[in-house]
Amino acid sequence: MHRAPRPVDREPLTPETRDLFSLVRELARREIAPRAAEEEDAGRFPRELFRLLSEAGLLGLPYGSALGGGDQPYEIYLQVLEELAAARLTVGLGVSVHTLSCHALAHYGTEEQRALRLPGMLGGGLLGAYCLSEPASGSDAASLRTRAVRDGDHWMITGTKAWTTHGGIADFYTVFARTGDEGPRGITAFLVPGDAEGLNAAPPERKMGLKGSPTAQVTFDGVRVADDRRIGEEGQGFAIALSALDSGRLGIAACAIGVAQAALEEAVGYATGREQFGRPIAHFQGLRFMLADMATQIAAGRALYLAAARSRDARRPFVEQAAMAKVLCTDTAMRVTTDAVQMLGGYGYTADFPVERYMREAKALQIVEGTNQIQRMVIARHLVGPDSR
Repeated sequence: MHRAPRPVDREPLTPETRDLFSLVRELARREIAPRAAEEEDAGRFPRELFRLLSEAGLLGLPYGSALGGGDQPYEIYLQVLEELAAARLTVGLGVSVHTLSCHALAHYGTEEQRALRLPGMLGGGLLGAYCLSEPASGSDAASLRTRAVRDGDHWMITGTKAWTTHGGIADFYTVFARTGDEGPRGITAFLVPGDAEGLNAAPPERKMGLKGSPTAQVTFDGVRVADDRRIGEEGQGFAIALSALDSGRLGIAACAIGVAQAALEEAVGYATGREQFGRPIAHFQGLRFMLADMATQIAAGRALYLAAARSRDARRPFVEQAAMAKVLCTDTAMRVTTDAVQMLGGYGYTADFPVERYMREAKALQIVEGTNQIQRMVIARHLVGPDSR
């Protein structure tokens, strides 16, 4: 008999957060998890589900209620992400990317810009994408080549962005383009509508995992946008991009723990229900120790991302903690999902069980929004200063 999974304890529990977590768990149980395997295998993105999440107020949780958000601290928002990612990473990651895409306007836009556009972005059923990386500038984002040239009270954007989650299906794109000299100080942020003339997406990348989440190159062929879609000052774009990524990395950390938690629950269920040599394999010490290590690593990762979130909510420095959380949580997801496949043996290597999908998905989380090698550079910089080379 399989052991029923134990619900993750969430905190802090108030009447409001208790209702929120219950809502998310019910949506995950009823709307997300039952179709996850089939839709991932078919490469289908659940667009209608994201409209449902928007109606439920889950696409704007960490932003102010006056502009359509949920007024929730990051500590709460990230635990919601973890629940969604445990049900299906395409959904958890999609919510994280959407939140990342709203960051520039929410934190750097004018009051007029926010009032005009944020309500639709946060609660109006729209879906966002974030365009920073390019074919020749991934980790070295400051060397991006997409250019925006002023044309009166408009800008003409030309270039190609790569690895864009929701590329081709997003309703809006937060785009970083060069408006000045080379280097980070020559970059400016823009909010580009998804139906802008000259904006086109290539066919989605053929990925190892996350097949339901479209990742595509997006080209801008003289895309014309009004100056009132410029976010922040000219040349401020790179600082805006990094600010968004600092928070976005916590979203990736929470998603990673969600995937790891799902893998652990699958492993526990299998180990308590599978019998070999006359008893459940969960009775063998080697496997019991594996499960114990998996649970310990997950708890440590969750504690770290929540600690970083509390620092962010208290307006204390959190960049180093965010990098640490991204490294620890995504490495944990890779390790735990690999162990889950091993624990299920041959069954773990088949698509009949979800752990092989979790393992493939975990790999992506070590790469997106700053590879774990880049995160280690950020951490080291806080410890010993910048590289002198």
